[in-house]
Order: sequence, then C-alpha cells, then structure tokens
Amino acid sequence: MQGGVSGFQNAPVTRAVVVASGLLSVIFSAQRRGRALGISYQEIITNFRLWKIFPSAFAFQSTPELMFGLYLLYYFRVFERQIGSNKYSVFCLFTITVSSLLEILSLVILKDTNYISTLASGPYGLIFASFVPFFLDIPVSSRFRIFGLNFSDKSFIYLAGLQLLLSSWKRSLIPGIFGLVAGSLYHLNVFGIRKMKIPQVISSFFARYFAPSPGSTPRPSRTVVGNTPSQTGRAVQNQPSTGFAPMVEPPESSVAMLVSMGFDGNDARQALMRARNDINVATNILLEAQSR
Repeated sequence: MQGGVSGFQNAPVTRAVVVASGLLSVIFSAQRRGRALGISYQEIITNFRLWKIFPSAFAFQSTPELMFGLYLLYYFRVFERQIGSNKYSVFCLFTITVSSLLEILSLVILKDTNYISTLASGPYGLIFASFVPFFLDIPVSSRFRIFGLNFSDKSFIYLAGLQLLLSSWKRSLIPGIFGLVAGSLYHLNVFGIRKMKIPQVISSFFARYFAPSPGSTPRPSRTVVGNTPSQTGRAVQNQPSTGFAPMVEPPESSVAMLVSMGFDGNDARQALMRARNDINVATNILLEAQSR
C-alpha cells in the first residue's frame, strides 16, 4: 500500500519527528545507553528524573524497533497531508502527552507487582494513535489471497505495527495500547482537541526548517492547476495517464471520504481515477492542485 507521493512533501512535522527519532536513537545507541532509555517508576517517581520522558518518547532502544517505527512514521505522513501540518502538530503533541501520562500512571499502579518495571522507549504513542484513523478513515482499495489467506492493501501496515507492538513483549505492548487509547480520545474530540491549532510561529518554524528543499520536492504535473473546483477538475481530467491499465470507476466510499475532507465530489472522482483508486495518491493530487 502506497503512502502517496514519496518524500516529505507537505509533511514537515512528520519529517521533524522522523529526524528526531532517528538521531536520538543513533546517539543513545552509539553511547551504549539505549537500554537505559525506558522509563521506570524508580527513575521518574523516586529519582524524579523527568527529563527522561522526552528522549523516551522519541528514541528507540533497538535497531529492529527503529526500522519498523520509522517506516510506520513515514507511512503515516499521509495524515499530515490530509489534515494539514498545524492540526497534525496538535495530534502529535496530544497523543504523545496522553500516552506518556498513561505510561507513568501504569508504572505507579504496578509498582508493587512484578509484572513490569520498565517500559520500552520510542514514539509508540504517536505511531499506534495513528492506527485509529488508519483503521477508521482509510478504506481498503484491493484484496488478495496468499496461501489461502485473505489480505488487503492495508494488511502489511498492520503486520508492521504488530511486529513493533510485540517487539519487547510487555515493555512495548503497554505503550502501544496507550497509543491506541490516545488516538481514540483524539478521534472522539475530547476537550475539543480536533479544533485546536498550534501558534503560527511554531508551524512556520516547521515549514521553514523541515519542509523539503525546492530541488528535492517532486513537481506536480503542469496540468494540475487552479484553486477552484472547476479548474482542479479540468486539470485532473486532462492529465495524461501514467500506466497502461484502464481507468476503473472509483468506489463511492472512497469518493465520500475525499468529499468529507472538503474536496469537490467531481474532483475527487477524477483524482481517484487518475490514481487507480489509491486514495492516498488521489489525496495528494487534489492537495497539489489546490496549493498552486
């Protein structure tokens, strides 16, 4: 399943998170301090080392966790493109904060048991919170069978998430579950969180320092132009096909999803036909058309 246009185009916040997670993981691993990243009751409550919460929320402890985690963060950049960098920043801050607080609360509750003493580090909260809109809002566009088992184009993302969730068993399972809780709270619009926005000065910082340079940003087709529905529709309709397979009428569920995101129905249908019914690619076609 494709995550849309390659690279970090229209996803500066995702790029900042990926860079921060990758750099912190490498730095702590090079210093052989990776295993000391996980938060514990002793560190946070007894010794009051609250500074450990920040690196624990971003740096992974092992190479396999880093690989799967960065892959999922990179894939989920599609949500930043859908809702915009400002609202995605709110999503990141909310889910990371809520999941971190729940992790600390679980350590307090379980401190007198032998169930677990240290939790795995890494942006589990953000990653698994992203599985909530992935499950609810991204439709299945294709299905297939392997060795008699049914799969969809979303199955491999779920398998990567399952691998990350169980990578350290209980130590990673608990942060993953709290990430799902945080994502559900955001989806339910608790405290009106989905209407909140980051101050412009902060969003401008991410756009300035983490947006891809002009030379590395893929240029949209010259025919995808315009800011009005009619112009965008004509641009998408007139844009030549990039493959040999015939265009297939898009499913109404995919059209309805794009319409719910604020796009015109005809434009959404044409973009889906251009994208071979890949809703992520169609979203990027529409966003690129509106950004010109």
